[in-house]
Amino acid sequence: MAATTYDVQPLRTKEEIDDLKWSLRRYCSERDYFLFVFGINTGLRVSDILPLKVGDIRRKTHVTIVQKKNGKSRRVFIKNLASEIENYTKGMIDEDYLFPSRKGNKPISETQAYRALVKAGQQLDRSDIGTHTMRKTFGYHHYKRNKDIAVLQEIFSHSAPSITKRYIGITQEELDESIDFVL
Repeated sequence: MAATTYDVQPLRTKEEIDDLKWSLRRYCSERDYFLFVFGINTGLRVSDILPLKVGDIRRKTHVTIVQKKNGKSRRVFIKNLASEIENYTKGMIDEDYLFPSRKGNKPISETQAYRALVKAGQQLDRSDIGTHTMRKTFGYHHYKRNKDIAVLQEIFSHSAPSITKRYIGITQEELDESIDFVL
């Protein structure tokens, strides 16, 4: 059964992230692995990642995209991914799509990206993995590291902090932690 956006959870530990990376490499492809790595490190929606070409990110510290969902321009720091980008794009030309489809000169579809992530998740007996896992994982770890929901709200273009907290699964986690005691 397919997970909806709301069923999909962030990967909360380094171990969970490493497990999914391993599964993507083992059961899917290097392309799918890099999609996941790129997604969890940028917080971009899959619809904004898939159209990227090699020249958009190679030897760059930032990538600027116009978000499909809201038409807003966003400049994203990618310097931290330099070695991953260099390794993945070796042998590719700047005009190549980062995530090429085997069918013609186009990127994979959002459905194909979703299927790869779900397949890798299923190999780990997880049913809470989907394309939003990448964005939610980025958000969760950004919040845990910086404790600044306002910055994350801005990054995600959400209208309220409560939306951002709910999206990354913080609200329920904070509620659970607040009552995790024995009297």
